[in-house]
Amino acid sequence: MVEIINTINGWAWGAPMLLLIAITGIFLTLGLKAYPILNIKKGFSLLWAGRDAKGEGDISGFNALMTSLSATIGTGNIAGVATAIAMGGPGALFWMWIIALIGMATKYAEAVLAVHYREKDENGNFVGGPMYYIKNGLGDNWKWMAVAFAFFGMIAGFGIGNGVQANSVADVMHNSFKVPELATGIIMAILAALVLLGGIKRIATVAGKLVPFMAIAYVIGGLILLVIYFDRIPEAFSTIITYAFTPISAVGGFAGASVWMAIRFGIARGVFSNEAGLGSAPIAHAAAQTNNPVQQGTIAMLGTFIDTLVICTITGLVIVASGAWQVIDPETGKALTGATLTSAAFSQGLPSIGEYIVTFGLIVFAFTTLLGWSFYGEKCAEYLFGVKSIIIFRIVWVLAIPVGATFQLDLAWLVADTLNALMAIPNLIALLLLSPVVFKLTKAAQNKINE
Repeated sequence: MVEIINTINGWAWGAPMLLLIAITGIFLTLGLKAYPILNIKKGFSLLWAGRDAKGEGDISGFNALMTSLSATIGTGNIAGVATAIAMGGPGALFWMWIIALIGMATKYAEAVLAVHYREKDENGNFVGGPMYYIKNGLGDNWKWMAVAFAFFGMIAGFGIGNGVQANSVADVMHNSFKVPELATGIIMAILAALVLLGGIKRIATVAGKLVPFMAIAYVIGGLILLVIYFDRIPEAFSTIITYAFTPISAVGGFAGASVWMAIRFGIARGVFSNEAGLGSAPIAHAAAQTNNPVQQGTIAMLGTFIDTLVICTITGLVIVASGAWQVIDPETGKALTGATLTSAAFSQGLPSIGEYIVTFGLIVFAFTTLLGWSFYGEKCAEYLFGVKSIIIFRIVWVLAIPVGATFQLDLAWLVADTLNALMAIPNLIALLLLSPVVFKLTKAAQNKINE
């Protein structure tokens, strides 16, 4: 099974897929005249103002981003960055930065289209996302692509949003506190069920409190470590940039990597972490209380900035500056990887608390990701089977958590990676086809401000 999925994964994340992600991001960035990159400060201003509900929708603009971030700030920021460096070398972090910079335009376009083409379901809730902007924006001839996205999105959630998150928490709880994996899975399932019963409003409320708290705590811990490693930071940057364009030989426990491996794992893990282009985040932003698609898009693009250019960067710099990426795992005889590598890097600088920062950061990040992706999955299920399928989806989602907790970690990551690519394809095609709408709405909004 691993061999078969590995073959599919190699195709799904091959050169054509990476090229499609890059071309989409570059095209949107140029078409928007670098609007997302030039308006980061404006985005934070709108985010702060977005705490107060204005316009139609189910949740505030602020909580829409927190719900989106709850799904994106997860194991990708802790284990995903470490995996990218372990597989592609320090240069992988550089390609994570590049894909995040152009990914801001992708995330912006997704949210603009999600709000512009959203609908109300029979329960009176706002629904939107790729399946709706494909259906309403591209017409009947493209409905098959909307169905394809919804199907892959519904199934992908059990990988990226459920299995990988539960597995990572169970793994770190077992390694740090000797808690059995199944016990962790059951506890997570019970806690998730209590939140999911309240739907998007309760998910948004929990995310609005947990995400800022844990993100700030993790960033502070990471910044303290970077102060400790201050004299090594210039060398770390040099190493990252050098090996983004140069093959790296085996050193310590690290097996070596080609430039293509740095590009492939950097982009793949970058997209896994910030989800720009996957089409997941716009499902949350479609529920925002706003009448202005461009305003919500400007808030949405901050998700990619915060996730990759802030949190992933801190994790990556700590790993490279500490030298932990070269350390040999005594159990396997190979380089450390995943959350274990990040934990080792944090522990070197902060021996007494470093491991716990990573452990509790991963637990909270993974749990909120599990909540956020449950919403994405149920909206995909609703599009395919109607509102009656929501309760069935939630039950299956909760029951899948203990299964994911006891799953083989390598296989869980592989399945999630593959499904991500399959759901991204129809979304990226739709973004390119609907880009004139994004450009038109953005230009109209800017002209209105200038009047």
